[in-house]
Amino acid sequence: ETGSGGNGLDLLWPFTTTRIYSGQIPTVRDILAGKPRTSPPVSWSIHVPSDVTGELGKMVILPCTFTHPYKTFDRTLTAIWRIKEPYNGTVVFKCTSQSASELCKTAVSYKNKYKLFGNPRHKDLSIRIDNLTWSDSERYFCRVEFSGDIHDKYESRNGIKLHLIASPRIINITVSSNGDHTFKARCTAEGEPAPALTWTSPHSSNLTSVTNTNHRVTKELQYLTHDGKYTCTAVNSHGRAEGTVYFYKFKASDSSFFLILIFVPLGIKVLVLLVILGLTLFPRGTFLYLQQLVTPSVIPCQSQLTTSISQYPKQGDS
Repeated sequence: ETGSGGNGLDLLWPFTTTRIYSGQIPTVRDILAGKPRTSPPVSWSIHVPSDVTGELGKMVILPCTFTHPYKTFDRTLTAIWRIKEPYNGTVVFKCTSQSASELCKTAVSYKNKYKLFGNPRHKDLSIRIDNLTWSDSERYFCRVEFSGDIHDKYESRNGIKLHLIASPRIINITVSSNGDHTFKARCTAEGEPAPALTWTSPHSSNLTSVTNTNHRVTKELQYLTHDGKYTCTAVNSHGRAEGTVYFYKFKASDSSFFLILIFVPLGIKVLVLLVILGLTLFPRGTFLYLQQLVTPSVIPCQSQLTTSISQYPKQGDS
């Protein structure tokens, strides 16, 4: 792709636009006469693919190489990557190298997920994007700037479109009430391409409804009538995922049994709590103290009774 400056002809190719200078191009007569063919001087160009595909949650490389008309360049070089649009788009990565012996030091890396993969001094501006998310699916534009004695800057004009693929993933599966004593099951999955959802249930005649939003799909199974296992399956060209939910509707005849299941364990817990509370408030020393208070009041009575009996003489004594 072309940038600024230079006199020549711009040629538009499927992936890049290259500038070739006019002049010194041999004619047919020169070629037939066997005259040596001279190559046109190298000019500015940027080479990028039109599309790159990455997988959600993984990393991807965005390639970008360029040429320039200088034999050597030992001044400041800056590499820049933008998104959305060229020239004015948001900068997500930027690095600067002050000389040919210095590495390109990162000045901007949005969310610290953009890393330089190529070597700008070797005419390679490629970057790596880590941990891909849905928001990374954008159009990217690379740019190189020369500073110092030479002031030049070139930027890709059409950019690279980053496409994301993803195997299916169940992100939500629930059973809820419709508000009229009926129930429905809902399953939401995501993937790219958007997955196809299928419900497997004890009763196959349930009505369904489907909602699509970009890479996310929701499918509802309405008016659940049968107890049992309900399974949601999501499938696309990159894989398969399943989620399961169980539905049981309690009947009136089961209410007493249901109450027993709830209150018997609760009563046991309350009883154990009372025992522990009693031991905490009335430790063993308290009971011993109470026993000591009661025992002295009984012993004097026995002593007095023995004494009164011994005062009467036995028969036969004088």
